[in-house]
Order: sequence, then structure tokens, then C-alpha cells
Amino acid sequence: MFDYRLKVFHTVASRLSFTRASEELHISQPAVTKHIKEIENQLNTKLFHRNGTTIQLTQSGKILFEYAEKIRNIYRDLEFEIYQINQQHKGKLIIGASTTVAQYILPEILAKFNSYYKDINIELLTYNTEAISELLKSGKIDFGIIEGESQSSYFDYQSFKADEIVLVARSGHPLANKTLSLKELYGLDFVFREQGSGTQEFIQNRLKEKRITIEELHTVMRLGSSESIKNYLLHSNCMAFLSVSTILHELKNNLLTIIDLKNFSIERNFHIILSKGEQSELINLFLRFINYN
Repeated sequence: MFDYRLKVFHTVASRLSFTRASEELHISQPAVTKHIKEIENQLNTKLFHRNGTTIQLTQSGKILFEYAEKIRNIYRDLEFEIYQINQQHKGKLIIGASTTVAQYILPEILAKFNSYYKDINIELLTYNTEAISELLKSGKIDFGIIEGESQSSYFDYQSFKADEIVLVARSGHPLANKTLSLKELYGLDFVFREQGSGTQEFIQNRLKEKRITIEELHTVMRLGSSESIKNYLLHSNCMAFLSVSTILHELKNNLLTIIDLKNFSIERNFHIILSKGEQSELINLFLRFINYN
């Protein structure tokens, strides 16, 4: 129901990428550009600044994005409220989620879901990506939401939410506000997640693509959660790669800072992991819901 051109704009503005928007919407990049041009012509304004391969929202684009968010949410609430009139859903869902997703992304979604479906009980189990896969394979959870990159033929995977992993240090760090080269990573002290962590796997693979071997970096300590790592950074000169979703509070309060790396970024998608085959009505209901959020 969300106007399709507005949906295209919202996706481009959220990702700041015409390419990623075309992949997510399953349409060609020229089609994405056409929809954006039509909106710009209708409103007689530019929505994006283009600088080589990067784009940024103009002031008009920022205003439209705010309203697009409001319209999207109104349509979402309208559709779900009408859908509920003729539906009664009861039962229980057991969801497994990797640490980042469980702590920083799912709580808001679960609260909204509960406000619509009070007769559906949800149990959320938090483990690393490797453990979530094992729980799903053994039938101990209904589905999982993970942050890892490895995929198994045992399961089906659906993209859930875009994320970025950034290099982080305390705000008073001697290298705060500096731009570092990848080779300079070898002279730094790091705190990493434990083996089996999907985030750790993703970081390792992206660095390997740039010929940076994570085992050769100076690892001071491995900790089992982003919260532990953040608190460690606040009391040391170590750095860590963390999901930007985990540090929004610390960035807002100037406790942690992002260290720029020259010509390097780590972007990823969280994934829903499902057993192969038909899914239950409750699972499909939840998946429809999170696609609106």
C-alpha cells in the first residue's frame, strides 16, 4: 500500500546507495533512478547530492525522508489493524537471535508485535550465530536471526536488516578524529568477540579481502558481548570493531568515537535463518510483521 515511488526513495535514502536499493527491491538501477527523477520533477527539487560513487540527502531529501517514514508507519499500522479485525492468533514462538540482534534491534520490534498480538507468547534465546544454527537444526527454536556470513544447505536465509561494522575507541583516545590506513591496524591494541561470533567472522573475512590477517593483529582480550567490549574500551586505549547498532547511545553521549579507515568499510545484512520447507502460520505472521518495521 506504501506508494511504490516513495518506497523506492525511502530505500535509497536508507541505504544511501542506488545499487543496494535496486538489489533490495529486485529492480534495475535505471528503474530506481527513473522513480527518483519522477519524484524530483514532481516536487521541483533535488533529493540527493551526487559525489562520484557516493550520495547524500539534500535538505529537501531529508524532509521527504522524514515524511516518508511517517507515511510508511501509518500504512503499516493501518494494514495490521484491519488485518487483526478478522484474525485471532494464539500460540508461542521461540526465536533464537545472535547477541547484537537480541540486545539492540529485536526488543523494540517485539514490544510492537506484542501490542498487536497479545495472545502470542514469545521466548527469545540469545546465543552466538554458530549456536543459533545448531538450535534450529535440532528443532529447539522456530527460527533465528543471525549476524554471521556462513550459510548452510540445511537452512533458508532471508535478509533482515542492513548494518555497518565500524572501528571504535573511547572519545579521549589519542587517535580520535584521525583517519588510519589499514596497515596501521598492526600497531594497535584490539578487543575482539569470541570465536563463533557472527560479527567476528564477518570482520575477519572483510579484513582478509584486504590482506589483513586478524591473527596477526595484537589481540589484548576476547570478550563475549558488545556490552563487555564497550565497557572495556571506556577504560583503555584498545580499539574494537563493533556494529554501529550497538554504539548509538555511546556516540550520542560522546563516550565512544568512530575511527575512520581509509578506503575501507564493512557493510553487512542481518539474516533470518529458517528450516527448509513450509513455515507455520505464526512464523509467517512474525516475518510479515518485521518486514513492515
